Amino acid sequence: MRSALEIIHQHAEEGARLRLAFFAENAHVVDAAALAMARSLAAGGKILVCGNGGSAADAQHMTGELLGRFLMERPSLPAVALTVDSSTLTAIGNDYGYEEVFARQVQGLGRAGDVLLAISTSGSSGNVLKAIEAARAAGLAVVGFTGKGGGRMADMCDHLVNVPSSHTPHIQEIHEAVMHLLCQLIDHYLFQNPAALSEAR
Repeated sequence: MRSALEIIHQHAEEGARLRLAFFAENAHVVDAAALAMARSLAAGGKILVCGNGGSAADAQHMTGELLGRFLMERPSLPAVALTVDSSTLTAIGNDYGYEEVFARQVQGLGRAGDVLLAISTSGSSGNVLKAIEAARAAGLAVVGFTGKGGGRMADMCDHLVNVPSSHTPHIQEIHEAVMHLLCQLIDHYLFQNPAALSEAR
């Protein structure tokens, strides 16, 4: 039986190896997703975010950083977590079913040019998939956070952050790191180096 310290060290070492490998392979994906979000915001769009469980908390974390601030003082940026309005979630769930709780909000709040950040560690959460379908139908770009190969989300997103792991805690830890980088890069493109916003491809 492993000791508590062995559990800690194994988790830290495996997580560190995964983090280094992920960013070595996917830095360009993170940059492309940040650029898509920055361009949307620069054009008057907004960021919608959805996920279940821990990913719902990540959705709120992301929008909090955008509406408040991340590392620098700058104007508030428009972002909506689709996970926080209990009356809306329960009304839609009651009338249309749980799989529609995010899609209906995307239909009502999303506009062409906005970005949906859809988070599902498995890539197969029904309500997240429905939200992606609604986003694509309405002309939103879709950034997907997933793992375990991407599930059905793999072929549905414009920018896919797919963590190559089947261990949910490690997947979520990488998602958090990418989320923080998205916030920093959005600020970079909008306020620190705006010329790069038009130059980047």
